[in-house]
Amino acid sequence: MAEVTMEPMFEVLKSVQARLAQVDGKVDELNQQTQALRTSQNGIRQEIASVFQEISGVHATLVRHEGRLDRIEKRLELNEVPTQ
Repeated sequence: MAEVTMEPMFEVLKSVQARLAQVDGKVDELNQQTQALRTSQNGIRQEIASVFQEISGVHATLVRHEGRLDRIEKRLELNEVPTQ
């Protein structure tokens, strides 16, 4: 009976190990890309929050000015009279 050697099995296992190393590298790369996307998304979220705060401040200022203008118009009796 012919002698059975493990060399063909070792060659297959080497190939499997090499492919597994490539897969590990790709998974690491995907993890890095995902982390970069999360970081970018958080930065965009902070920018949007800043813009929202800025708009809120502008709105509050406009409301104050509108109130002041209404009081000035009342004091000066500048009521709008419809023209016909």
